[in-house]
Amino acid sequence: MTLTTAEWHQRYLQQANWTQNLRAYLYKKAGLQQAARILDIGCGTGVLEHELGHYSPSHTFGLDIDIAPLSYARQYAPQSVYTLGDTLSLPFGNTSFDVTFCHFLLLWVSDAVRVVQEMVRVTRSAGYVLALAEPDYGGRIDFPSELSKIGAWQTYALMQQGANPHMGRELRSIFHHAGLVNVEVGVMGGQWGDESYDRDVMLEWDMIRSDLRLNNEFLCQVDRLETLDKDSRDMGQRVLFVPTFYAIGMVKGVT
Repeated sequence: MTLTTAEWHQRYLQQANWTQNLRAYLYKKAGLQQAARILDIGCGTGVLEHELGHYSPSHTFGLDIDIAPLSYARQYAPQSVYTLGDTLSLPFGNTSFDVTFCHFLLLWVSDAVRVVQEMVRVTRSAGYVLALAEPDYGGRIDFPSELSKIGAWQTYALMQQGANPHMGRELRSIFHHAGLVNVEVGVMGGQWGDESYDRDVMLEWDMIRSDLRLNNEFLCQVDRLETLDKDSRDMGQRVLFVPTFYAIGMVKGVT
C-alpha cells in the first residue's frame, strides 16, 4: 500500500495537530506575527501555510522537492507562494526571510547540517531558524510491550528508505554547527487520556501498513497486532511515545 497525495495530506494534518501547541510557543518565541517573509522548507501539501494565513499577515513561501504536493498546496493554501526546489541548495538569495522553518523534514534529508546551513543563509541577521518537529525512534516507548516490535520494524524501514530515525537527538549539535546562537532544544511532552480506536489511530495504521508493506513478518501478524492495539486503547492501557524534538536558533547579527 502506497499513499496518494490526498492521503499524505491527511497525514500532514495529523502531524500538525500533534504539534499545534508547540508551534504556538515557537511562533511566539520567533516573533512570527511581526515577520514580513516566512519560508517553510519541505512544505508538502501546504498544511502550515494554511495555518499561517490565519495566524500572521506575513508573506509566506513554501518549498518542496515534489511537484505533486505543491500542486495540492496551491489549491489548499493559495495565499502562499510555492517553489519547486531542493533543500540542500535553496533557490533563494541570502537574507531573504525573517523566519525559516521545517516540520518533520530533517530526518528525511541526506545532509541535515547542510540543510540548516542553507536555512541560515536565506534568513536575515537576527532572524530565526526553527525545526518544529523531528522524531527520535530510538527513545520510543510502547505498552503493551508486544507492540514494541512495530516500532522496531518501522525504525528499520525508515533506515531502508534513507531516513535518520534518530534525528531528534542530533538537533542541538546541528543547530550549533550551523552557527546559530541562542539555541533552544526541547522535547514535546506526552499525555494519555481516555481514547478509543478513532480516525486518528486508523490513519496511523495506514502509515504503518505503508511503511511495512514489504515486511513479511509484519504482514503475517498485522491483524493480530492491530486488534491488540485497539483492545489496549479501549481498556485504557495503551501507551505510545516517540520523543519529538524541536529546535530554535537566531542567526548571528552583523558585527
